[in-house]
Amino acid sequence: MMLLDRDKPDFETDGAHWPHRAHSRFVSASGLTFHVQQLGEGPDLVLIHGTGASTHSFRAMMSLLATDYRVTAFDLPGHGFTETPVFTRLTLPEMSRSSADLLSSLGIEPVALVGHSAGVPVALRMTLDGRVAPQAIVGFNASIRPYAGAAAPLFSAMARVLFVNPMTPRVFAATATPRRVEHLLANTGSRIDDEGVGLYQTLFRRAGHVAGALGLMAGWELKPLNVDLPGLTVPLTLVAGTRDRTVPPANAASSAGEVQHGNVVRMMGLGHLAHEEDPVAAAAIVREALA
Repeated sequence: MMLLDRDKPDFETDGAHWPHRAHSRFVSASGLTFHVQQLGEGPDLVLIHGTGASTHSFRAMMSLLATDYRVTAFDLPGHGFTETPVFTRLTLPEMSRSSADLLSSLGIEPVALVGHSAGVPVALRMTLDGRVAPQAIVGFNASIRPYAGAAAPLFSAMARVLFVNPMTPRVFAATATPRRVEHLLANTGSRIDDEGVGLYQTLFRRAGHVAGALGLMAGWELKPLNVDLPGLTVPLTLVAGTRDRTVPPANAASSAGEVQHGNVVRMMGLGHLAHEEDPVAAAAIVREALA
């Protein structure tokens, strides 16, 4: 485990009023202890959050979808209330393997995987590697494409430098005021409610969570996924918020065009956290993709 694990969010204090707390439990899988939430009954639907988030980002969608599905959400390794592995296990292949091991330990055979941002590559990698066999994948503002531009080669190196310096997460956490967190979220192109801002602040003020997010970014390599993407046979729906400032909305069309059954849905006027801004519309998109 990482040194900063002791600075992770604490479920008894930080999670005292966490969304769907009554449906939380801790599950051992792949050598880690995962925070898992399950709501509803029916076919299994799995939700996978993005970098820097946790189960809370699906708080409204879970309730809406749980009327027809057994909805499972979990905190990715290093995020939220899930244990942080060693750095080498924060790569996309390892993150996907750990997530698949968790689903297997829970006896879940998902009819669909729903991801946001970095959660979409996790869903795709699990499927392409044959670890799960969903009938559909839905990705909101999916981070599938490698970072473009002249600065792209520097991104992983910079993230690694920030990750290995223990002071960086601590300084970030110490300055995670409500105003700063609201500003950071607004930079994604989204405006979410006060509850959402408060939940992100709870996470960002814990250095262990920040370190987990930085570790994921430092180990994120998307080129192999893009090489394998044309081999995907599962229907893929990519949802793009037209105001997304984190992932170019045009990426959705280019990625969907590379698979056999790709589809693009646009959420007009919404940003990177579109599924939090309009969870009713987001849940409807998931239902339509499954129909």
